[in-house]
Amino acid sequence: MLSYQHIYHAGNLADVHKHAMLAWVLAYLTRKDKPLSYLETHSGRGLYWLDAPEAAKTGEAAAGIGRAEALFSSRHPYRRILDEVRARHGRTAYPGSPLLAALALRGGDRMRLAELHPQEHAALAEAMGPFGADVRREDGLAFALAGTPPEPRRGLMLIDPSYEVKADYEAMPALLRKVHAKWNVGVLMLWYPVLASGAGAGMAALLDAAGLPKAIRHEVRFPPVREGHGMVGSGLFLVNAPFGTAGEAARLNRIFAALAER
Repeated sequence: MLSYQHIYHAGNLADVHKHAMLAWVLAYLTRKDKPLSYLETHSGRGLYWLDAPEAAKTGEAAAGIGRAEALFSSRHPYRRILDEVRARHGRTAYPGSPLLAALALRGGDRMRLAELHPQEHAALAEAMGPFGADVRREDGLAFALAGTPPEPRRGLMLIDPSYEVKADYEAMPALLRKVHAKWNVGVLMLWYPVLASGAGAGMAALLDAAGLPKAIRHEVRFPPVREGHGMVGSGLFLVNAPFGTAGEAARLNRIFAALAER
């Protein structure tokens, strides 16, 4: 959707969930001395400032990374990247997933990023220029199919639509099956919101029943950030999940449980 801009939500608890897992998976994949590809279908700006009027308006960052960061060890890859981003860009900077990935990858790895919104695409191209990323103004779902299998074949794709329309929920299970059929060695990571309305629950059931290999679905719950806000949790579905992903999911469960007690 061309109306969606993530600056209103950057650094919220869903970002904490998604970005902490993404940072861990990339840290795992980069242990092996083999190049990899990183692809992202709905990339956003790449870099956000949490003191921007849009971020301040919703209060989601203050309720998200503002509360959660202290619960991550300084050795966790997510925390290390947060520190590096602030060292480069200032204390209110927050990395979107493209910048987080760029700082996790190595010189021989490749990045391909899609973003359809014109202003978001322009900001993404500027933020990712120093990293040599291939940044495209394309529909994310078409990009996912056209861009696979990538070269190098080893790698990860993050699929992160806005879910502003019901069709996003309906499209995801079939999309994952098609992408996996084309790129059977790729790690696929799909993010989705957990909503008080129950929208998307059918998608989660279809994902569980899809029979995709090494699949892990992980959800965390949290209270709505403000009255009337419908998101009450965050979900991830991984295909070809690396060894140890379940352990990282358990760590995130503990972190979100500790947040709930604060």
